Amino acid sequence: MTALLIGYARVSTDAQDLTAQREGLLALGVDPGRIYVDHGLTGANRERPGLREALAACREGDTLVVTKLDRLARSLPDARAIAEELTVRQVRLSLGGPVYDPHDPVGRLLFNVLAMVAEFESDLIRLRTREGMRVAKAKGKLRGKQPKLNPRQEAHLVDLYRQGEHSTAELADLFGVARSTVYRALQRDQTNGHRAGANSARNCG
Repeated sequence: MTALLIGYARVSTDAQDLTAQREGLLALGVDPGRIYVDHGLTGANRERPGLREALAACREGDTLVVTKLDRLARSLPDARAIAEELTVRQVRLSLGGPVYDPHDPVGRLLFNVLAMVAEFESDLIRLRTREGMRVAKAKGKLRGKQPKLNPRQEAHLVDLYRQGEHSTAELADLFGVARSTVYRALQRDQTNGHRAGANSARNCG
């Protein structure tokens, strides 16, 4: 039986494009009909249907082809688990061209080293992201969700509503906000009014 090349590609979000990975797999000799993909799944998630299909399609002597190791696994335990499965099934692994034979001690060593590098790179990306968010927050660039109406606009909206000349829908159009924003503004005014009345009653008592 002729050995086959089985391709696998993955992107972490639905918005990302698989074109570059597909083209890379085709350039490595993988038939278009033997490329399996996963959309919107992180490398840390082992429940990847596309990967399971790719592994299931591999037979003894075949080669599983990925453009980069981080498309296959993003952690050392995950990479080791996949390596063990490939070893048991006697399937080789191609990472962007170089082929690693799971029965070759040097190949297994290189595979583990590459897996550790991929995990290290993933940790660095997470660290840089957290650091970037801390810096942005310190500079005041991350303020969370801002209110759609400032206090002056909200007070004006409430005054117009009290005059009884505008409906909530008209007020929403007038201020360029959703009707739910109008409702929340009116509810806050009503709550504040109740609190003011209660405080006045206690002071009189």
